[in-house]
Amino acid sequence: MKKIALAFILSGILLACNNSKTSDQTTMVKDASDTKPQPAEFADAKYMDIGKQMMQKFESGDMDAWTNMFADNAVYRWSSGDSLAGKKAILDYWKNRRANVIDSIHFSNDIWLPIKINQPQKGPDAPGIWLLNWYQVNAKYKTGKKLQFWVHTDYHFDASDKIDQAIQYIDMAPIKAALMK
Repeated sequence: MKKIALAFILSGILLACNNSKTSDQTTMVKDASDTKPQPAEFADAKYMDIGKQMMQKFESGDMDAWTNMFADNAVYRWSSGDSLAGKKAILDYWKNRRANVIDSIHFSNDIWLPIKINQPQKGPDAPGIWLLNWYQVNAKYKTGKKLQFWVHTDYHFDASDKIDQAIQYIDMAPIKAALMK
């Protein structure tokens, strides 16, 4: 009698194990058939490389090469509400700033996040590729003053992989104070 009871128990365990595999397979099939895109997803790492190259060009003062990644109709916005419209305006502003205001600049502790927005939420998150960037700035100004601060910049890429929007979140008050003689 003990042998028969043991056989029933073992059969029950084997059947239970077999049934759970079937339900796992069904779940996997359901997950694989769900093709609705997520609201956002990671984008190609090549955008991080583009951002890092731009950062190096900015540090070296090669503003012509830095602005090569901008579309002709690009807009550069700051969190304070100021903005520049057009690649030429962006180049002229930063070329003047690097030549006449900033003596040297170094970026460090940079963090990059390339993301593809499939379904915009609210605000400036247009669909497409965005490169989000956080970094520390060490700047020496022509006034002789030095300043260290953090910046967050968002870049949006158009269909030609050119930046058509740049949004920079920065506290301008300490920078303006460092520029006073």
